[in-house]
Amino acid sequence: MSTFGARRLASAPQADAGHLERLRRIAVALLSDNLHRGTGSIGLQAFHKPGGLTMVGTAVTVRSRGGDNLTTLRAFDFCRPGDVMVIDAAGDLNNAVLGGIMSAGAAMLGLSGLVIDGAIRDSAEIGERDFPVYARGVSHRGPYKNGPGEINVPVCVGGMVVNPGDIIVGDRDGLLAFPPSEAAALIEAALAQQAKEEAQMAEIAAGRWDRSFVAALEAKSIN
Repeated sequence: MSTFGARRLASAPQADAGHLERLRRIAVALLSDNLHRGTGSIGLQAFHKPGGLTMVGTAVTVRSRGGDNLTTLRAFDFCRPGDVMVIDAAGDLNNAVLGGIMSAGAAMLGLSGLVIDGAIRDSAEIGERDFPVYARGVSHRGPYKNGPGEINVPVCVGGMVVNPGDIIVGDRDGLLAFPPSEAAALIEAALAQQAKEEAQMAEIAAGRWDRSFVAALEAKSIN
């Protein structure tokens, strides 16, 4: 049984740059559909200005006490350009874990985004920037800086387990994490589905919509 302590573990190797670049152009919903539609975070939302690309990076994880950001501040030393910091603050909304200054600092350091299962503040300021920030909610009350906390241990954000070194992706629909070893096959499956969906959209634009597949679905329904 794991205990809540003060481990500081080395960051996992960064995921393949080619895979990350391809994932930036794939919607999270397409990836989710090809991971059996039963994984991903629930209850976290995007607070940044909408952009055209998917947030993607290698996870550097933080496990902290709710409303405390001492460990998060230290975790920046474990991040490299392109990483996504994933903070498990136990879903606590009483005090913000970070706000405008720390999110601006993360962008300056080259991170690809921040994910917080907890609260942020300065939400209007964050909303004017395109740097990705996902959180459970907002609180004007600032963070404590007492600890404890851990860096690069398995965490849970929005019901989704994230391991250090996982690839994490996010867009306006939500967040998803998976091991780098699954990236190549997942990308190909998602792109194949994207091509099918684009063909359907072209049919609809032309005034056609083939719904013959519904009969097959009804035939195998167990309801």
